[in-house]
Amino acid sequence: MSRYTGPKVRLSRRLGVAIADLPKHTKFGDSFSPPGMHGFRKARQSEYGVRLQEKQRMKAHYSVLEKQFRRYMAAAKKAKGNTAITLKQLLETRLDNVVRRLGVVRSVWSARQLVAHGHVKVNGKKTDIPSFAVEPGMTITFKEKTHKMLRENMESIAGHQTPAWMDFNPAQMEAKCVALPTPEQIPFEINANLIIEFYR
Repeated sequence: MSRYTGPKVRLSRRLGVAIADLPKHTKFGDSFSPPGMHGFRKARQSEYGVRLQEKQRMKAHYSVLEKQFRRYMAAAKKAKGNTAITLKQLLETRLDNVVRRLGVVRSVWSARQLVAHGHVKVNGKKTDIPSFAVEPGMTITFKEKTHKMLRENMESIAGHQTPAWMDFNPAQMEAKCVALPTPEQIPFEINANLIIEFYR
C-alpha cells in the first residue's frame, strides 16, 4: 500500500480525530464531520470496524504504513511488559516523531522531511532515517543552517509544550531523551488494546 498523499484534513475528518496538532485539524474539536459536501450518515460500527478505525487512527497520527505498523506490533508483542504501552513507546520514540514533539516543525510530515534530508544529528552523527529509534541518553541536534528556520517555526506555534521525557534547550537547539514516554505523556488519545485485539 502506498503512502496517503491526499488532503490531511480530509483524513482527520474521515477518522474522526485530529491526526496533527495544526489549527486546521484541531479547530473541529470533537465535532468532526465526514468528508464531502454533505458527509454521509454514520452507520453503527461492528466490533471489527471499531478496532480497524483505532488502528487507522494510530497509523495516521505517526504516518506509518501497514507493513511498518505490523513490524512495530510484532516487536511490542515480543518485548517484556505491557504490549499496549510498548507499542506506544516504539512509535512515540521514532526520530521523526521526536522532532515533531520538540515543536521545531509543525507536523510529523515536516519532521520526516527534515530528517530524510539529513538535517538532524543523533549523538553528533547525521541520521536520515525517520524510523530511527531514539533511546534514553541520546542527544539530538540540528544542522546550524536550519536553526533560523526552526526558530521561526517555534515562534509560529508558540505555547507548544515539550514532553517531560525530553530535555530541550532552544538556545542551543539541542535536545536529550531522558526517559521513555509514559502513556500519560503522549498527547494523542488512542486505545492500543483495541489495536492488539485487531491483530489477534
